[in-house]
Order: sequence, then structure tokens, then C-alpha cells
Amino acid sequence: MSDCEDLGNCPDARVEKLYEYLDGALSHQDIEDIKVHMDNCTVCTEEYDLERLIRSVVKRSCAEAAPENLKAGILSRINEIKTGGQTSSAST
Repeated sequence: MSDCEDLGNCPDARVEKLYEYLDGALSHQDIEDIKVHMDNCTVCTEEYDLERLIRSVVKRSCAEAAPENLKAGILSRINEIKTGGQTSSAST
């Protein structure tokens, strides 16, 4: 069992660079060091996998467009507020 598994978190300084690793902001040597470390540390690998999943979900969510009926409803409500609650349809 590695120190990381025993402690529940990794005391290794390389793990502090995990986010930079995910961002592609490390030197080639640092990337290799982290890869080797994660090959031997399930805790760090799980942390890496979780962060990748979170980033993927956030990225996918940010790319989704709002449904047209939602946009239309919001714009309609904004117009109602601007006109003091009056709607564009005629009352009978």
C-alpha cells in the first residue's frame, strides 16, 4: 500500500502539480514524473480521474445552448417588466 492510500491524501509535492498537469502547463519532465507517480498511487489517480470528469461535465454544460422556448420566455418576461407588467397581447 502506498503512503497516499495510508494517509487518504498524497504528501508528494508532485501531486500539487496535478491541476497544472491537467491544464498542460508543465515541463516534459514534470509530466513524466506525475505519470510515473500515478502509475503507483491509486489515490492520486482517482483524484486525477475525478478532476477530469468534473472538467468534462463543466465543458459540456457550458457548450449547451438554452432551448429556444426558454429564451423566448425570458425575453417575454423582460419585456413585461420593462413595460410595467403590460403584455404585448391584447386583453379581451
